[in-house]
Parts: sequence; C-alpha cells; structure tokens
Amino acid sequence: MNRYYYDLHIHSCLSPCADNDMTPNNIAGMAALAGLNIVALTDHNSCRNCPAFFAAARKQGIIPVAGMELTTAEDIHMICLFEQIDDALLFNDAVDSHRIRIANRVDIFGDQLLTDENDEVIGIEADLLSNATDLMLDDVPPLVEQYHGICYPAHVDREANGILSTLGSFPAFPRFSVAEFHDGEKIGLYKKLHPQIGQMQLVVSSDAHYLWDIRDKEHYFELEDEPYSSDFVRNRLFRALRGESE
Repeated sequence: MNRYYYDLHIHSCLSPCADNDMTPNNIAGMAALAGLNIVALTDHNSCRNCPAFFAAARKQGIIPVAGMELTTAEDIHMICLFEQIDDALLFNDAVDSHRIRIANRVDIFGDQLLTDENDEVIGIEADLLSNATDLMLDDVPPLVEQYHGICYPAHVDREANGILSTLGSFPAFPRFSVAEFHDGEKIGLYKKLHPQIGQMQLVVSSDAHYLWDIRDKEHYFELEDEPYSSDFVRNRLFRALRGESE
C-alpha cells in the first residue's frame, strides 16, 4: 500500500478554453515537477488527445488515465474516466453522435489542437467541443458504464456548470458515489449545505487549463501496488473510486 498523488481533471490544447502550451508532453512534464503520480486527461467532450498523453506520461513515470469532461444537455460538467484507453476512444466515438455541431470560432473560443506523442500538431477539431451535448444527465452513467468507465459530477463547488448550482441539489437519480471539488477547503461548508456529500467519496482536482494551474501534490489515494505495474495501480484506482474492497 502506497500513497499516490493525483489530478483527475486536466485539459489539453484540444479543449478550446485551454492554452496551446497544454500539450501532452508539457502536461506530463509539469505534473512530474508537481510530484503527481496519477493524472487524467479530460478534454471537453473528447478523448482524442489521450493516446499522445499516455505516451508522454509514461516517459515521465506518471500513470495516465484516459478521460473526458462531458457537458450534459442541462449544461452540467461530468468527469468520465476509463481504465482502458481503447474503451475511452470507443466512448469518444459514441459521444460524437450526441454533439451539437457548431463551427468553432477560433478568434472567440481558441484553437482545438490534436497532437501526436511528440507534441506535433496532427489536426484540428473543426466543431466547438465545449458546448452541451444532447445527453441528459441520467443518460450519462449507463453510457459510461457501457464502456466500463466511471463518471461523477465535476467541480460541484463552482457556479458555472456545477451540478449543485444548476439543479440546487444532487438528484435522487442518477445516484453518484463520487463528487469532485475544485477547492478542497470548501468541502466542510458544502457538507453542511448538502448532507449527501458526507456519504460520497470526494476527489479534489485542478481543472487545469494552463500549465501554471497544475497544482503541487496534495491529494492522494492509498493504493495497493504489488506486484507493481501502471496497469495494476490504475486498476486499484478505479476499484477505489467504485468503493470496491480488496
């Protein structure tokens, strides 16, 4: 059992609101400098920079997680994580059919850059990624589970795109066992305002859009890691997020 510092919510240069310097190698390098061990790439409504990030993370000794920050039809942000990158890419294809196609205005929203493992730009996403999909909130968990992933509400302590600011409370269905905070210092207050939070597993992640947003190590999971491999530790992370006992 060892301590693994994490950040499970980081955007690359594929997200229109992220800086173009948020390339897979730059993210992995900054995460390593910050002392992080497990990092998830979660671009808006896309997993397409995850393969490049996996290659970059391995060079830095970081355990990568493939993910997406999905925007529901209600404009709620959901973190969707996948143990296997192939499942994440299949989920990406499924979400593509639910996107509302609006041409990206680079002058307003920013670039949406696809890169290879060397940070070379290999393409652009022409349609805006950060707008809402047509997936309702209760559609998301079964779709994620179809691809063996886990999902939970992002930055519940924020006004913009947070489930609590949008709905006023956690819905009875779907029932989430995990919630993400952007500011861990707000957890105590939110537990008083929303008692359900006390029954949930809480993660704190940066939602980094710029390299300087990536925080130094602070939040961690205690995970079994013998016999060690990145796949084994990633599996134990997902078991922990699901609340599964050893």
